Amino acid sequence: MGVEIITSDLLAGINHGFFTRKGGASSGVFAGLNCGAGSSDQAEIVQLNRARVAEAMSVPAASLITQYQVHSADVVVVERASDIGETADAMVTNVPGLALGILTADCQPVLFADTEAGVVGAAHAGWKGCADGVLEATVAAMVTLGADRRRIKAVIGPSISQRAYEVGPEFVERFLDEDPDNQRFFVGGEGDRAQFDLPSYGLHRLRDTGLGVAGWTGHCTYTDEERFYSYRRSVHRKEADYGRLIATIRL
Repeated sequence: MGVEIITSDLLAGINHGFFTRKGGASSGVFAGLNCGAGSSDQAEIVQLNRARVAEAMSVPAASLITQYQVHSADVVVVERASDIGETADAMVTNVPGLALGILTADCQPVLFADTEAGVVGAAHAGWKGCADGVLEATVAAMVTLGADRRRIKAVIGPSISQRAYEVGPEFVERFLDEDPDNQRFFVGGEGDRAQFDLPSYGLHRLRDTGLGVAGWTGHCTYTDEERFYSYRRSVHRKEADYGRLIATIRL
């Protein structure tokens, strides 16, 4: 079975993809295309999976760039294939042939492009990174490389959806303290619980940057086990670990 890649018409003309778990060599709880070197999966199998992604993106395996993600708002400007393994949650580049890779398992993978300027970006945007400004920081870094924010297009890939994202009152309070209008990203759940709409919050933050257009692919990682890994699903099942999906973009 070959790898499965979800693409967006918004990024037409740019080599990009949100890879599902299909077509990988991992087994057990990682079954499929686990690209997370930070998981307890066999390192050689993870490298094989990443090589399959690199091949699909038409780059050498060494040109598939990922960083050590820590839910921050830090952005790395990637200039060469050796710019790998830094502590950051977003990357931008104007160098052809370098595939920027973001690893997720419920958080938002966000891919960006200004095709006219020849600048692309990728961000890992969970609730914390999103709230702390990782999306705005990615757009700003693209602008430093010559992008025009009005031309930038951004797409959120498979992420946990509102119906699967239950949170407690402290979580809601944090967002309402930031902005009372954030109430629109929550609906009531059982008892004192609420359901958080992470993709809508991400789209709101993206559109506030003044970029050209933003969208979401509409896929929920939690509810579609056949295609996606999910950290929250693994916790609910008390599994020892979980796989990581990869999203990539390159010039």
